[in-house]
Formats: sequence, C-alpha cells, structure tokens
Amino acid sequence: MLNNFIIASSPLEQFETVNFISFTAPILGDFVISLTNVGLYTLIVLALGLESSYATLHSMVKEQVGSSNEIYVPFIYSLFFFVVLANLVGNVPYSFAFTSSAIVAMGLSVMIFLGVTILGFMRHGIHFFSFFVPAGTPLALVPLLALIELISYFARAFSLGVRLFANIVAGHTLLKILSGFLYPALTSGILLFFVTLLPMAIFIALVGLEIAVSLIQAYVFTILTCSYLKDAIELH
Repeated sequence: MLNNFIIASSPLEQFETVNFISFTAPILGDFVISLTNVGLYTLIVLALGLESSYATLHSMVKEQVGSSNEIYVPFIYSLFFFVVLANLVGNVPYSFAFTSSAIVAMGLSVMIFLGVTILGFMRHGIHFFSFFVPAGTPLALVPLLALIELISYFARAFSLGVRLFANIVAGHTLLKILSGFLYPALTSGILLFFVTLLPMAIFIALVGLEIAVSLIQAYVFTILTCSYLKDAIELH
C-alpha cells in the first residue's frame, strides 16, 4: 500500500503525456489522431500569444495611423508576422533567411510604397501633391523644397527594404564568419577546446542578439509602414 502511494504521488507524474481525445482513421492505415495535454496547452499558449500580439499591433495602428483607421489592422498584423517569422526561420541552422534576399526585401518595400501612394491618390486626388510642399513655404523656395521632398518620398520605396536586408545580412554574415573560426578550434584538441570556450560564449550571446534583431527589425518595418500610411491618409 505504501509503495502504491509513493508511486501515485511521484513528482514526475505531472510531466506525463495524457491522452484526452483520440480516434483511428482506417483509411489512412490505422492512423491515430489524438489530443493530449501537450497539444491542448500548446493550443492555449498559441491562442494567448496571438491574442496578445493582436492587441499590441492593434494599439500600434491606433496610435500611429489613427483610431478611425483600424481597417488596416489585418494588413499590419499579417505584415508583422510575415517579416518576423521570415527573420526567425532564418536563424535556424541550415535554413535560408529569405529576408536577406535583396529581391524579397526590396520587393516588399516597393509594393508597400506603391500601395501607400495609390491610397493617398485615392483619398486626396490631385491634392496629394500638397504633401511635397510644406505649409508656409515661401513661393521662391517651393521648387527647391518640393524637389527635396519628392526625393525623400521616393527614397521610402527602398529605405524599408534596405534597412531589413542590411541588418539581416550583416548579422548572419558575422555569425557565419565566427562559426567558421570556432568550429576548427573546438575540434583541434583539448587545450584549444577550453581556450575557445570564452569566444564560444560570446558567439552564443551574439546568436541571442541576432534573434532580438529579427524581432526588432520586424517591429521597425511595421511601425514605419504605419507611419507611411498615416502620411498618405492625413498628408502630414
């Protein structure tokens, strides 16, 4: 009786996988589909994460674009997760960071620029060109300032992509170079192995930093897109 009580009260019991619901699909060769406690809590955490991220991005749109323009929340939500997941997947060893592709990064940037510009023309028509002439500008300075503003505006078509592309490429290049030096050192002997432990610790810290950069770059990309949307809507 005592042994049964000890087994039942084992502290490791809480880590067991428990099957809640299951059924067999004979068509798939007796394939069993089941919902365990692991799957259930994974779904709960996923739902909570998506809800909290939605609340954060919804708040971003309200603050940056305006509370009357919440129609753009799905677009910003999708854009953020596309960029952040693309960046994070690129941190997996032997995977491909496709946001480090100039075609992908610049293509995404140009498409956002074109969409925002079309939105501005749809809302304001010919008045959209007033965006390039700051209020209160002396008439003599209008041609010069309009040219500067025009150049600055068209630079947006590339600035988003260049920022994302440059940061991802720089981080991954640095990690590749360091790993190329560290691996031979770690496998060259016991003494060199222990000497390389400190650089290895720095390398691991840089990997963590690169993951943080992946998140930050997605956030910066998204918040700048919100800023461009606000300019097109309100001509600020």
